[in-house]
Amino acid sequence: MKFNWRILLVVPVFVAAILLLVFHGPDWKKVHDAFTVVRWEWVAAAIGLNLLSVLARSLAWETTIKQSIEKPHPRFPLVFSAFSVGLFANAVLPGRVGELARVAVLRRRLPNRRGTTATLIGSVVAHRMFDVPPAATLVVFVLVTARLPGWALGSIGVALAIGAALMLGAVLLARRQHRELDELGRARLLWARAREGLAIMRAPRAAAVAVTFQYLGWCCQLLAVWAAMRAFHIYQPLSVAGLVLVLINVVTIIPFWPGNIGVVQIAIATSLVGYSVAYARGFAFGIGLQAIEASVGVGVGLIFLAREGLSYAMLRDLDRPEEASSESVSAEPARDRPRAGISD
Repeated sequence: MKFNWRILLVVPVFVAAILLLVFHGPDWKKVHDAFTVVRWEWVAAAIGLNLLSVLARSLAWETTIKQSIEKPHPRFPLVFSAFSVGLFANAVLPGRVGELARVAVLRRRLPNRRGTTATLIGSVVAHRMFDVPPAATLVVFVLVTARLPGWALGSIGVALAIGAALMLGAVLLARRQHRELDELGRARLLWARAREGLAIMRAPRAAAVAVTFQYLGWCCQLLAVWAAMRAFHIYQPLSVAGLVLVLINVVTIIPFWPGNIGVVQIAIATSLVGYSVAYARGFAFGIGLQAIEASVGVGVGLIFLAREGLSYAMLRDLDRPEEASSESVSAEPARDRPRAGISD
């Protein structure tokens, strides 16, 4: 039995989170009281807006896929199903297993399309890069209209710099001259197929459509946070909802355990104290907000997980890429199949 070295990284962080909850935790009676006066109509609105966000983001991924693989392209219901399973995996498992899960689900529904796994992984990378523009816009909006805590400024700057560098790298990789795939060795073949997933980076019109869908998804998520605030009687402007959304993304950049539960609530509650929101109410709001988001990811994801005939145990095995790698590099030569259409 192999030792999982990731435990050495997770355990210290988890212990630190427990210590934070012990020494910087809320008055749990007041947290309970905050839940007794929740306005459920606003909870329903937040859930609906989160669902719209998922829909918009899956449309962005579909746009990316259409530029990456040849026709016939997978229909949107299938893309949405795969995307939802990925959300479920990200919600219940540490790391970013969901990104592999959505590729695996979609690949299962593309028979006789050998060599597609690496390309779909490339499309996931491209899709994630399209998060950078709306994230940067949100950060600027919050910097101008709200008060970001000092501890978050450095993390945000580093995250945006890395995101921008990765996006630039993806564009440059996508624009490199292509060689015939049958001329390449196994490792280079896998790399070349992954680069095909970045094809949208050299299609300005399609890229603009994908970024627009991502902006729509982020806007829906921002409104969902604002609606959840009202559900907990936190009557603050949209800029404060933006602050909360930024902090959530900062704290969950590296998901040591599902949702980094505990750390998220402390970050939210501490920041809202500066807006005259009681620490316990802010902590309760953080719990409710994460539950609302998880209800969409887990609820919708479970439906499509069952529809795809998959199980939780199968998702746990998706962090072993050997099968995907061997399938990808054994694909047929490029000259035997048409290339994906690239439009400007």
